[in-house]
Order: sequence, then C-alpha cells, then structure tokens
Amino acid sequence: IDEKIKQLEEKQNQLSRLLHEENIRLERVSSMTKEDAKKLLIDNMINEAKGEAAQVLKEIRDNSKLEAKKESQKIIIQAIQRSAVDHCVETTVSVLQIQSDEMKGRIIGKEGRNIRAFEAATGVDVIVDDTPEAVIISAFDPLRREVARIALERLITDGRIHPARIEEVVQKVQTDLDEELIHTGENMMMEIGITGGGNPELLRHIGKMKYRSSYGQNLLSHSLEVAHLTGLMAAELGLDVVLAKRAGLLHDIGKTVDRNIEGPHALVGYDLAKRFNENSIILNAIGSHHDDMPIDNPIAALIQSADAISGSRPGARRESVEAYAKRLEHLEKLAKSFDGVSQTYAIQAGREIRVIVEHDKIDDAMADLLSHDIAKKIETDIGYPGQIKVVVIREKRAVAYAK
Repeated sequence: IDEKIKQLEEKQNQLSRLLHEENIRLERVSSMTKEDAKKLLIDNMINEAKGEAAQVLKEIRDNSKLEAKKESQKIIIQAIQRSAVDHCVETTVSVLQIQSDEMKGRIIGKEGRNIRAFEAATGVDVIVDDTPEAVIISAFDPLRREVARIALERLITDGRIHPARIEEVVQKVQTDLDEELIHTGENMMMEIGITGGGNPELLRHIGKMKYRSSYGQNLLSHSLEVAHLTGLMAAELGLDVVLAKRAGLLHDIGKTVDRNIEGPHALVGYDLAKRFNENSIILNAIGSHHDDMPIDNPIAALIQSADAISGSRPGARRESVEAYAKRLEHLEKLAKSFDGVSQTYAIQAGREIRVIVEHDKIDDAMADLLSHDIAKKIETDIGYPGQIKVVVIREKRAVAYAK
C-alpha cells in the first residue's frame, strides 16, 4: 500500500509538472499570461451577455412601441367616440333688426353726430344702408361688436339717442358684459367639474373666449371640447382628470390677451396662467401645446392630441367655398395625373378620394401599388388636417355567349 501511495504521489507530481509546463507553453504561444487569458475570457463572456441583453432589450422596446401605439390609438378613438359637441362659426358683422327705417335717421343724427359718437365710444363701424329694417355693425373684435349691438338695442328701445346718452349706455353695457364674462367663466369651470371660486381675472379671460374665434371655430367651444377630450383620455391612463380638464380649458388662454402683447399665444398663455399661480403641470401643458417649449408630463401630451382632434375634425373650422372647391379640384387632379386612371371623385368633404382605373391597363396588384403611390403624392403635395382615404376601384368584366 505504501508503495502504491508513493507511486500515486509521483504521478500527481508529474501531472502537476506537465500541467505547469503546458501552461508555460500556452502562455509562450499565445503571448498571454494566465491572468490575461482569464480576463479575456471574462470580457468575452461579458460582451456576449451584453449582446444578448441588447437583443432582448430591442425586442422589448419594439413590442412596447407597437403596444403603446395601439393603446394610444384606442384611447384617442374612445375619447372621440364619447365626445360629441356642437361648433360655432363667428363672422365679422352683426345685423341688428330695427322696427322701421325712420330709426336709421335718428341713429345717424344731425350731420352724423350720433353715429360718429357711437363709433368712437365702441370702436366699431356702423353701416346704415338700403337694407330694409336692419343696421349692420362691423368689427373684427367680437367683444366690441357685442358691446355695440347691446348698446344700440338699448338706445333704440329707450328712444333717447344723443352723444352724452350714447357714452352713458356704452359704459353701462361694458360693465354688464364684464360681469357676464366672469359668470361665463364660472359656468365653464362648473361644466368641466371644477367647483369653488376662482381668480376673477382668470374667469374673465375664460369668458372672453366666448367672443374669440380661430379659423371660424369658437374658442370657448374648442377649449371646452379639448377639456372633455383630455379628461376622457386622462381617465383611461389613470391620470388626474380634474387637472387634465383644467389644462384643456386653459390651453388657449393666451388668445384672449390684447394684441399689443407680442409672442406666440402658447407662451403668452403660459405667462398669464403663471401670474394666476396655476399648477406647474397646467403651465407646461399651455406652453408646450404647439411645441414652443418641451413637454415634461403626460397631460401636456394629451393636450396636444385633444387640440389636434378638435381642430381637425370635419366641420370644426370654416373655410371659404372657393378654397374648399379648389382643394377638392386639386385633389382630383392630382389623383388623375397617374397613368391608367380614368376618373377621380373627391367625396366626404375631401376626406376620401375614389379612383376608377382602366381595367386593361391596371391589374389587381398594380391597383394596390397605385393606391399607395397616390397617398404618398397627397402627403407631399397637399396640406390638410386629419387623413385622406384613397380607394382604387378596378372593374372586372366576365363575358359569355349563349348559343
């Protein structure tokens, strides 16, 4: 046994020597020490693990983007479906009906002194022409126009029309309307579910929205719609609904400020709301809704989406009949410029273009390609809100003869 143990120890020593010599040879061949080799192996394993982790991370991000897009579209669509509001179109003139044409002479006054005093007090133009039993009040500022309309109605009802009386009535109407603006602001706050008194000056600015318009869309109706849409989307995402609605109502507050204050209305609104100590989330939502400053919270992103929905939905914003007709004509002409197209029809107020192709020149595969080419051409050549659907129609004919 002792001899066997001795032989085993000799073999173990020989094996250790051989392993040591083998390591020395490997180090000499590879020009690397044992520690260097170990470090290289560890680095290779780390890099391999990093590569695998990056691939997994990329797959997670891609899936997240896909799911986020689907979820965001679902939330926006649900908000649109649940919100149905009217829209209001403002004009630059108000027509006041009078009892008889004899009143026109009293409105003008001796040598036109009454009408001049009225225009000076209200800042509007009063047009007294051949229109039967009607006087036209013209002004770009709807608030001034409303003051002038109410004041003229009261003067006609009272019957006493002279410069001193005109100034007195106009001043009284301005005071009454100022109170009404605050009352309107309170009502709008209550409509979106915000109770309790607010800053009277802020409420006055909200009330002024009633007499402002953007592309023919009444500003108060638009802001109320944005508030409701933002609230619906915020509820789906588990955000603060009251805060979201308040931000939606105030997002265009900068448009109510007098035009002598320069700057984008988003930043003007930001400064105005900051003066009233609004929440920092609301301030960022107001200032960033047209990308004038970076977005730093989810509610601000929802405001952008709701603003776009409200402005681009069909019928929200007015355009002239001539511009509308030209846009449809341009759309049809653009689609007809492609080879193999025989007829084009713009329908649904320009939201869809139907393209009829010649069946012998365009086959089914080419029809699919043609629809994408027309859509790309529309994207690059025509400015439009929302989206335009392109439908390519190809006729299929089957002919048989009975003998």
